[in-house]
Amino acid sequence: MTKKQLYTETISVSISIIFIVAATILTYIGYDNTWFVIALFGLSFLIGGYAKAREGILATIKNKSLNVEILMILAALGAFFYGNYSEGAILILIFSISGVLESYATSKSEKALTSLLKLAPKTAVLIVDGIEKETYVADLKVDDLVVVRAGGQVPVDGVITQGASSLNQAAITGEFVPVYKDKDDQVFAGSINIESQIIVKTTKDPKDSVVQKIIDFVKKAQENQTKTQTVIDKIEKYYVYAVILISIGFMVIPPLVGWLTWDESFYRGIIVLVVGSPCALVASITPAMLSALSNAAHHRILIKGGTHLEQLIGINKIVLDKTGTITSGVPKVVRVEVISEVEEKDAISILYTLEKQSSHPLAKAIVKFYDDSYLLKDVPTQEIPGKGMEAKIGNDIWRIGRFKATTHPEIEERMDKCTNMGHSLVSLIKNDQMVGFVALMDTIRDDAKTVMDELKTLNIETILLTGDNNFTAHAIAKEVGIQSFKANCLPEDKVKHIENLQKEGHQVLMVGDGINDAPALAIANVSVAMGTGTDVSLETADIIFMNDKLQNLTKTIKLAKRMRIITIQNIVFAVGVISFLMISNVFGIIKLPAGVVAHEMSTILVILNSLRLLFK
Repeated sequence: MTKKQLYTETISVSISIIFIVAATILTYIGYDNTWFVIALFGLSFLIGGYAKAREGILATIKNKSLNVEILMILAALGAFFYGNYSEGAILILIFSISGVLESYATSKSEKALTSLLKLAPKTAVLIVDGIEKETYVADLKVDDLVVVRAGGQVPVDGVITQGASSLNQAAITGEFVPVYKDKDDQVFAGSINIESQIIVKTTKDPKDSVVQKIIDFVKKAQENQTKTQTVIDKIEKYYVYAVILISIGFMVIPPLVGWLTWDESFYRGIIVLVVGSPCALVASITPAMLSALSNAAHHRILIKGGTHLEQLIGINKIVLDKTGTITSGVPKVVRVEVISEVEEKDAISILYTLEKQSSHPLAKAIVKFYDDSYLLKDVPTQEIPGKGMEAKIGNDIWRIGRFKATTHPEIEERMDKCTNMGHSLVSLIKNDQMVGFVALMDTIRDDAKTVMDELKTLNIETILLTGDNNFTAHAIAKEVGIQSFKANCLPEDKVKHIENLQKEGHQVLMVGDGINDAPALAIANVSVAMGTGTDVSLETADIIFMNDKLQNLTKTIKLAKRMRIITIQNIVFAVGVISFLMISNVFGIIKLPAGVVAHEMSTILVILNSLRLLFK
């Protein structure tokens, strides 16, 4: 549904209203059933009903079966044939208004999905032999160098080779707080360079960039959201034929048995076409699903189709990976331990000076935690491949990494304690003896415990599956409030555990972010990937948290449950109204004008009820 299509439908309905109002006024002042009054009602019918009639005819040709749109056109034509021109026009008008509301829900959903990203530019400034030239992003190759000036968008996924700047990564993460990026840091296509010029080396083919993958996901979600076949969708065509047969029966059988006149029977048959149409019933599900998808997208939650949202309702077990899911995935310095003979500040200076030259993740965490005030000047360092960093300071050789060394007795107990707490240790070695270490730990997300508590109130059991040792897994599970855990898990162990839960009859949701999570994500009933995850996990998952917030887990489940409640409300209401109107028609209680208003207003109310899902 494009903005232009929605605009056209709205204009058509507005013109139809004007014609009906004009015809009604003329009728009221004494021009009842004159040719120009009938013409106005007829024009209202044609203009207001064109979009729905075209939709119904094309769908009938494609599916080779009648649908609710054709049924409404037949009902309106019947009203015109009977001489109820105003009722026929009003029937099509209200039906068209409900169509515009449904189109609005579709449009909101598409708009919200598309707003998940800001497209990377079509062109980039490429550096070839020191000369800058503009080229299409699609023509870039891996290892190409591109210039990104302040205020410009990063055209490719890559790493900074020159310069440093703050980048707005809202297109990827949804967070509008700029992120500082330095040399060798990774950047994403679609990010906005805020401060100063940088040069980026392309690390991925543009068609494999994160932004392009998000675009592909959006397209799939837009295609899938309207193709979900519910029970109502499957029975719609049979129901339409049943209503037509009942209508024909009302027109023919009562006069033959002497119950009604031919004129009255035809009139009631037309009423059957109107009140028996499943408009409200058909509209009970799709607008609700579209509104829910739109709401999720607004909160940076990309759901790849309505089916996955429906499946969330039955989830009773949630399996969680640790790193990048329960924890942030970024190590942080928690303590520094050194023997009494070494000053802590001197130890930190040596660690900082050596690690500043290293690209190891733990080294980067240490450098990020401290600052250049600890940097020692004129200290030549060298990296020993496969082992770590080394430097000579004064008469001593200092090393950090995987070097053979004896452990000073003074820190053995402290090392064991930190290891048992699940800390990662970076050793400080002086002349082949470890005299200190830095303890780092992957920090737990701030909202993790709150989310686990909320899941417990929803009667959903949480299970931690991690490759960490039993002690660490237990400590994490206890601190966060996860009900059970499995330690020392390989990727195949995670898959096996999920399969066992499914064999026991449980509906399992898996949350992860790494390549090792992909097999488990694929086997789960519903899979969720954190937005900072790997390409493989993002492709495998059914739902992606683009802003990388764990709290989206309970938010999405609650949204799915709200959608189910509103859908049930809609179905019960729609069936109730249709049943009441059909029974009233059997006893001759209801007339065509009242039937038109009651039936079509029920459809509008159902759609408006569904649109509540756009908010909150």
